[in-house]
Amino acid sequence: MNSTASHNAVSTTPGRHDHPPQSRQYRRERPARRVSLLDRAALHLGVALIKWGRRPLDVESRERRARRVEQQIARLERERATERWVRLNLPQR
Repeated sequence: MNSTASHNAVSTTPGRHDHPPQSRQYRRERPARRVSLLDRAALHLGVALIKWGRRPLDVESRERRARRVEQQIARLERERATERWVRLNLPQR
């Protein structure tokens, strides 16, 4: 047997698991703090104000949205036609 293997044995004694080690006076459990109803209401109001402040200022008209959708459909049709032409006319690899 190798003599260095016995020096590298793992200790079986239980160690401390709190890192960094602290004295017992700092480990006292503090009671959980509850958030008051007023604090929760203020939080919800703050989030609502942030959302309201980030809203888009100019609402897109119905005609403009319809035109945008039509343009997307036309672009897809052009892409399909181009791909079809490429597949039919270019030599296979």
